Amino acid sequence: MSTYADTPVANRNAKGRSRNRWFVQVGWRHVVGVLAVVFSLFPILFVLSAALNPLGTLSSTDLVPTEGVSFENFTNLFEKTAFAQWFLNSLLLAGVATFASIFLSALAAYAFSRMRFAGRRVGLLALLLIQMFPQFLAIVAIFLIFNTVTDLWPEIGFNTPWGLFLLYMGAALGANTWLMKGFFDTLPKELDESATMDGASHAQVFFRIMLPLVAPILAVTGLLAFIGSINEFLMANVFLTNTSSKTLAVGMFGLVAGERNNNFGMFAAGTLLTAIPTVLVFQLVQRYIVSGLTAGAVKG
Repeated sequence: MSTYADTPVANRNAKGRSRNRWFVQVGWRHVVGVLAVVFSLFPILFVLSAALNPLGTLSSTDLVPTEGVSFENFTNLFEKTAFAQWFLNSLLLAGVATFASIFLSALAAYAFSRMRFAGRRVGLLALLLIQMFPQFLAIVAIFLIFNTVTDLWPEIGFNTPWGLFLLYMGAALGANTWLMKGFFDTLPKELDESATMDGASHAQVFFRIMLPLVAPILAVTGLLAFIGSINEFLMANVFLTNTSSKTLAVGMFGLVAGERNNNFGMFAAGTLLTAIPTVLVFQLVQRYIVSGLTAGAVKG
C-alpha cells in the first residue's frame, strides 16, 4: 500500500525544496560569481574591441567591433611611437627595482626581527611614520636634489632609469620591510638557535633556512613591487622627459594627452601589451603564494 510520501507530487515537492535549499546555501554564490566575472570582463572586452578597431578612434569603438577586425593599431604603435623602447625601459626598471627592494627589505626585516641592537625600536617607528606620507609630497625637494645630481653624475640624474630606480627604492623599502618583519616574527626562533649551535653563521641561517620559509611573503612583496614600479606615473612623468627614456606609463599617457580620440586605438593596443608582463609575473609567483600559505614552517 503506497503512502503520500511515495506519490509523484510528494517527490516533486521534495525536489523543489531541495533545489530551494541548494540555492539559499550555495546557488546564490554562483550568481554573484557570474555577475562579478561579467563586470570584470566588460572593460577588458571594450579595450580589446578598441585595439582591434580599424578606425582607431574612441567615438567609433563599441563593445562588439562593427567596423571589422584589424591589427593596424598594433602595427602603428610600434612604427609611429617608441613603444618598444618604453617597454624595455619599464621591464628593466621594474625588474631591477623589484629584485633590489625584495633583497634589501628581507635583510632589514631579518635584522629587525631576530637581532637586538640600539635604535631598533626607533628605526621601526621611523619606517612606519615615513610611510604615512606619500613620496610625492617631497617632489620639490627631490627635484632640487636631482638638479645637482644631474650636474655632478648625469648617469643617475634626470632622464635615466637609474635615477628613477633610486626613487622607487626609497618608497618601497619601508613598506616591504614591515611586511616581511611580521612574517619573520611568525617563524620559531628554535630554527635559528639549532642552526647556530650546529655552527651556521647569520648569513647561512638567513639564506639557507629563513628565505625558503618566507617564500610566500617574498612572492607577495615581489608582485606588489613589480606592479607598483611598472605602473608608476607621477614621479616618472616629472623625471623622464626624453622620448627614449620614458617608461610605459609616461609614454602611453602621451598618446592620449592631446588627441585622445584619434590615438585611442593605439592606446588600447598598448594597454593590452602592457598587461602581459604583470600577468606572467603573477603566474610565476602564484604557486609559491598558495603552497607557502598552506604549508607549515616547521614539519615533524
